[in-house]
Amino acid sequence: MKTQKYLALSATAVTVALALAGCASGSSTGSAPMNSMNGMDHGSMSGSAPASTAPAAADHNAADTMFTQGMIPHHQQAVEMSDLMLGKSGIPAPVKDLATRIKAAQGPEIATMTGWLKGWNESATMAPGHTMEGMMGDDDLNGLKAAQGTEAAKLFLTQMIAHHQGAVTMAKTEIAQGKNADAVALAKSIVTAQEGEIKEMQGLLPSL
Repeated sequence: MKTQKYLALSATAVTVALALAGCASGSSTGSAPMNSMNGMDHGSMSGSAPASTAPAAADHNAADTMFTQGMIPHHQQAVEMSDLMLGKSGIPAPVKDLATRIKAAQGPEIATMTGWLKGWNESATMAPGHTMEGMMGDDDLNGLKAAQGTEAAKLFLTQMIAHHQGAVTMAKTEIAQGKNADAVALAKSIVTAQEGEIKEMQGLLPSL
């Protein structure tokens, strides 16, 4: 009888010990993921959220918005004028080459600036009352559409010189007044590229 009682007590003790060990191990293995998840949640809330949202909306000013809203249609018209040249026959090769380069440079910039306005939660359309320097009117574009050969090339160069000069003026205003680093960098790039193309076009005109 004593032996049976001893065995029963021992078995009970072992069972209790195993249960306690199971609880201890269960609590330790369960708490670690919770702690790590809590750490991840705090990190994502305090670290990544402001970096991905707040600066994109806040790190620009009215000058950045106006520059971007105005330069998009300005670039679109330059691409349209270049397409007109590329679709005509009898255009001198240097003029076609210039039109190709203008389209290749300004097309991607349109997409970039459109993305900025979306990220800034700004309208893609410029507010009424603002003007864009160097834009061609309907009569100018109709004249370019109708012209052929050397006449078309001369008209394209004359119009694009004025168009580029307007873009340079707009870009210099952004450099002086803008806040967004990417927009200011693009404005500087526009000044450099288009001032160079203005000189190139002024050199081409006398040769036609």
